[in-house]
Amino acid sequence: MQALNRNNAGIGPAPTEAILQFGGGNFLRGFADWIVEVYNRHTDRPLGVLVANNSDRQIYRDWRAQDGLYHVLTRGIKQGELVDSQELITNVSRVISMDTDWDTFLASAENPDMRYIISNTTEAGIRFSEDDRLSDRPPAEFPAKLTAWLNRRFQHFKGAPERGCVVIPMELIEDNGSVLRGLVIRNAEVWKLGSGFTAWVHKHCTFCSTLVDRIVPGVGADEMQEVQERTGYEDVAVTQGEPYHLLAIKAPAAVRKQLPLDKIGLNILYTDDLTPYRRSKVAILNGAHTSMVPVGYLSGKETVGETLEDALTGAYIRELLFEEIIPILSLPEVDLEQFADDVLDRFRNPFIHHQLLSISLNSVSKFRTRVLPSLLAYVEQQGHPPHRMVIALAALIRFYRGDRNGQEIPLKDDAWAIAFLQQAWKNTEPTEAGMLQLSDQVLGWERAWEQDLRNYAGLKQALAEALLRMEKKGMEATVAESLKK
Repeated sequence: MQALNRNNAGIGPAPTEAILQFGGGNFLRGFADWIVEVYNRHTDRPLGVLVANNSDRQIYRDWRAQDGLYHVLTRGIKQGELVDSQELITNVSRVISMDTDWDTFLASAENPDMRYIISNTTEAGIRFSEDDRLSDRPPAEFPAKLTAWLNRRFQHFKGAPERGCVVIPMELIEDNGSVLRGLVIRNAEVWKLGSGFTAWVHKHCTFCSTLVDRIVPGVGADEMQEVQERTGYEDVAVTQGEPYHLLAIKAPAAVRKQLPLDKIGLNILYTDDLTPYRRSKVAILNGAHTSMVPVGYLSGKETVGETLEDALTGAYIRELLFEEIIPILSLPEVDLEQFADDVLDRFRNPFIHHQLLSISLNSVSKFRTRVLPSLLAYVEQQGHPPHRMVIALAALIRFYRGDRNGQEIPLKDDAWAIAFLQQAWKNTEPTEAGMLQLSDQVLGWERAWEQDLRNYAGLKQALAEALLRMEKKGMEATVAESLKK
């Protein structure tokens, strides 16, 4: 098996560097750089990517030795059909470390062709530190590194308007572009970079907020040999992602014109408002994910795929989406039924084995943000509780009792949340009166729900009935009784 590099692969140099990318992890390789590769096939002005990593880890040194080349495998289910393909990514020109190549990193700001900045530094990456200084080599936080780079560019080009950049952060925080711009300005003010610089950032640098979605699990050590035999190369940077992808970008007309990502055949869109796409993602994708964890696990399932493939729990998740969640969403901008079908395909992906227990972390707060808004909206619109979402809430309460068939469940949540629910169970008799008392106690748990839920029409009684059915008949029988006949 030969080493992967441009000579062995018969690939010419990467396009001229036009994108500075903060980070080179699986997500950016399997999402952002993959998108750039597709874009380059549709344009006569292809974009090259300079990857700037925080550290000089071995994988990045090996990737550098590969001349920036690597493969992306796309594996999963799309519209009910199995997808298993691969693509060689050729747009990465250099892979550098800001820790060891800070001067090289700053020098890239003097490149007049640099126009776009992409990042994915995790949700914790967009933050401010009072300890960061312009003289640091490098500063600790990503916004400070970006501020230093933009300042070098501003100084070198003497504030030329045409040398401003388009910043497209892909961190999973709301209004990520606006938040990042605010932190750049804050660093500039602390560092006393001057009003000229802050005015240039405001007027000539465009910070786009985004919503991104693609599962990119990478290639595990146990899969690497098989994958490398398949590609024919020793490729340390190979990664894999699911077929589904979404990039929604809030951007002005000028950005849409100069970077027509929405014209290359991928699920990429420009919008003036990300809210409908965020709401549908949280309600449908995240809501179904959070609901299925306790229902699936207490029904004897171990993975998301098992839960969806099972006739009983699979039908329950589908009805939860199509009968209860979608009807209460008023989002004409989004094809909700198509999105729900895509979500079910994603859950069935045979190449990704999501353990239910591994995604059960902080399920109480996840239920509050992902499922509860839909449940309460249904009550308000329909005048009665949605019984499948009520079952999800009852299953969550039962899950936190901490046992399945006599075996302990390893609960992963804040200590106060676990303690509250386990104490509530200790004081509960498995009777109608006992479950009404438990329901009253949990619905009145304002620390968890940030409100008192006891006054919503019929919710207390419906929850008590679901809890009692679970105790008397078990989870599977409870799910079966909830399904359409």
